[in-house]
Amino acid sequence: MVNKLGMISMALEPGAQTKLLSFKHDGSLHRIWEKITFIEENEDWIITANHKTKVIESNGRFWYTKEPSIAVFFKKHWYNVIGIIKPSGISYYCNLSSPILVDQEGIKYIDYDLDIKVMPDFTYNILDKNEYRIHAKRMEYPDSLQEILNREFKHLEQLILNRNIPFEHGFIRQKYTAYKKMGVKKIAEGRKN
Repeated sequence: MVNKLGMISMALEPGAQTKLLSFKHDGSLHRIWEKITFIEENEDWIITANHKTKVIESNGRFWYTKEPSIAVFFKKHWYNVIGIIKPSGISYYCNLSSPILVDQEGIKYIDYDLDIKVMPDFTYNILDKNEYRIHAKRMEYPDSLQEILNREFKHLEQLILNRNIPFEHGFIRQKYTAYKKMGVKKIAEGRKN
C-alpha cells in the first residue's frame, strides 16, 4: 500500500509483532524496541502493547521494559502516549513526537525531546526541557515546526487535565485485557501444531 507521502506503508493484523523505531530530527536513530504487539488501528491511532521488551539505545546499550504497557501512536498529532501498568496504578509517559509511519521495518516516529510523566492521580511533570532547547538549536528545528510542537504540547496537556482518552485508566485496562487475550490465543494455537 502506498500512503499520501508516496512511501510504502504496511497494514498490521491484531496480534502481529513488529519493531518500534524512534529517530531524532536529524535522522539519527534514537531507540529501538525489538518486539511490540499490534492491538488495533483506526483513523486516529495505532495501539500496541509490550512487556519485558528489549530496548536498544543509539549507543548500543540495551535494557528491558519492566511493566506491561499500552502505547497509543497518533497519526495526526505530534505526540504519543504510553500507559504503564504498575501495581500502584496506571501512569503515563508522553513523548512529543512526529505522527507515526508504518513500513516494512516497523512503526516509526521522530522524538522531539519534551516528555510528560503523568502519575496515577493525574499529577504530572514536564521533562527534558533543556534537551529540547539544545536539540532545537543544534538540529535547527524550523520555527514552523516549533509552533506545531508548542500547539500539540498544549493540546496534550489539555487531554491530561480533562482525563480524555488515552488518559482514562479504564481505556488502558481494556486494551491490556485485549493484549492478554491475544497472548492466550497464540499459546493455544501453538500447542495444536
